[in-house]
Amino acid sequence: MTGGPDTGGYTERGTPRVSIAPMMDWTDRHYRYFIRHLTRRTLLYTEMVTTGAIIHGDRDRFLAFDPLEHPVALQIGGDTADDVARSVEIAEEYGYDEYNLNVGCPSDKVQEGNFGACLMATPDRVAEITAAMREVTDRPVSVKQRIGIDGRESYEEMLEFVDTVAASGVERFTVHARIAILAGLSPKQNRTIPPIRYEDVYRLKRERPQLEIGINGQIRTVDDVRSHLAHVDTVMVGRAAYEQPWLFATVDEELFGDEPAATTREQVVEALFPYMDYLDRTGQPPRRMINHLLGLFAGRPGARRWKQALSGRLPAAPGREILRTARDAVPEEIRQES
Repeated sequence: MTGGPDTGGYTERGTPRVSIAPMMDWTDRHYRYFIRHLTRRTLLYTEMVTTGAIIHGDRDRFLAFDPLEHPVALQIGGDTADDVARSVEIAEEYGYDEYNLNVGCPSDKVQEGNFGACLMATPDRVAEITAAMREVTDRPVSVKQRIGIDGRESYEEMLEFVDTVAASGVERFTVHARIAILAGLSPKQNRTIPPIRYEDVYRLKRERPQLEIGINGQIRTVDDVRSHLAHVDTVMVGRAAYEQPWLFATVDEELFGDEPAATTREQVVEALFPYMDYLDRTGQPPRRMINHLLGLFAGRPGARRWKQALSGRLPAAPGREILRTARDAVPEEIRQES
């Protein structure tokens, strides 16, 4: 399987057709730096960052990133137009490529803050927020949402939500193809228990062809990505991108028609040695990067030894030496596989 979908690797608006989902505790700047050694073209998202953290917290901690991470989008969690717009204004100094409003997270903590998926009950408020975002940036503003929530579960209600928000000028929506059940299910359960409804997202694209519609939910392979791209504009991969990151080693070639960023896992490990040196120099624990690397050899002989070398209490050694030791625990023929 070579090349990419007939439409090419980018939409007419220049959006990469594949992205990695924002995931709390996972898609931080260290993970994004690592994954850039597997794919240069994929659109990356930050973890969701709340307006309170941006406005009142350590801004560099929450917003700074390495230029290597481009294209990168900031996902914001907030419930008032003023706070979200102020957060975008602050983030503009950091040079993000896109701003995304979280209207999909179902966690209790997020609901207590009155943002995330519960905002799907108030499409007019979401439209007010996204209009305010667009007033303070010339970068794309997008929405990540669910198909619906408890009590607003039908396709027609989703369409009403999208139409209301689109009237504010938003042209890009990524839809997790499940409803979110806000009462009684954990975030983990909300990723598996509500039935997957891909056809509703396909239908949304058919009925609103002028919008960029993306799909998310239970997408685990490049073949899955290509299959969905026959129906929608973009595809967002979530947990598989973290648990089996090597699947993105083929994305640049297969979907964008570009040379691969790396050809072997050993090449990726060695490319990260200078980053481990940077963590050492700046007094940051090597664990900040190492946790994101545990799945690099997933499914291959030697994966268990790799994970064992990087798990538990790490030796008091430079970060690059910890990685080198773990690399050497994997059979050479596996390290050199393309």
